[in-house]
Amino acid sequence: MNISNIAKMAQQMQTQMAQAQEELKETTLEATAGGGAVRIVITGAQEVRSVEIDPSAIDPDEAEMLQDLVMTAINEAIAQSKELERERMGGIAGAMGLPGMPGLPGFG
Repeated sequence: MNISNIAKMAQQMQTQMAQAQEELKETTLEATAGGGAVRIVITGAQEVRSVEIDPSAIDPDEAEMLQDLVMTAINEAIAQSKELERERMGGIAGAMGLPGMPGLPGFG
C-alpha cells in the first residue's frame, strides 16, 4: 500500500467519522428507572435532552429515592449512548480494514 492510498483512506475515514459524529448528535435514546417513574432522553453525543419525572414519584419524604432513580436513568442513558457511539465509530474502522483503535474514543 503506498502513501497516497493511505492518505486517501485517512481522509475518507475522517469524513465518515465527522458524519457519524453529526448523526450521533441527532440520534436520541431513552432510558427509564423506577418502572418509568423517571425518563431520560439523551443524544448519541451524551447530551441530555430531557428529564421527565412522574409526579407520583415526587414524595418529599423520599427525595433520596428519587435522586437515585434519576441517577440510575442518567447512567443507563449514558451507557446506551456510549454503546451506540462504539457501534457507529467501530463500524467505520472495520470498513477501513482497521481491527480497532485502542485509546481513541469510540474504538476498541
